[in-house]
Order: sequence, then structure tokens, then C-alpha cells
Amino acid sequence: MKTYTLEEVQNKLIGNIGTPDRDKFEYELQMEMEMIGNAIKQARKDQHLTQEELGKLIGVQKAQISKLERSAVNVTINTLIKVFGALKTKVKLQIELPDNKINIGFGM
Repeated sequence: MKTYTLEEVQNKLIGNIGTPDRDKFEYELQMEMEMIGNAIKQARKDQHLTQEELGKLIGVQKAQISKLERSAVNVTINTLIKVFGALKTKVKLQIELPDNKINIGFGM
């Protein structure tokens, strides 16, 4: 079985770096990450938590929470579930395939 790197898969499905399709994908991804970062920050403030307190709830340093809020780091789904779980919020994930749509919910 042949394996592929993430870069190879992205190049095949989205386009090579520097192409219009890839640039659009990267831009949209960054905008979505900024929205997630803002949502983390707002939910944390709504819960009257500092970055340090939220970090302690999920087992990371304050700096990691800061990076998440500023979208300065790639984040895993697992980390998002931990963060939003600690903030007592729901997480919904929607995966759209050509013939199928999958909705997954976590949290409250």
C-alpha cells in the first residue's frame, strides 16, 4: 500500500502552493482559524477565566491558550474538544463528502 504525505495529498486535492485554488484554501482556512480563536477567547471571558486558568483546566500552559486565541498555532480536533469542553460549550463538526454528510457533536 502506497502512503502519501499531507503535502502530497494537499497538492493533489487542493493544488500546489502558489496556485489560485491553494491560495484561496489557505486564506479560508486562516479565516476559520481566526473565528475559532475569537470564539475561544470570548467563551473564556464569558466564563470569567484567565488564559492561565483555562490552561490549567486542560493541562497546557498559558502561552498555548494565547496561541490558540491568536490563531498562531495549528490545533487538533482533540484540543478543540478539550478547550470548549472546559468552557462548557458545544462543538459540532460537519464533514461533507460527495455522497454523504456527517454531523458530530460534543459537549453540553
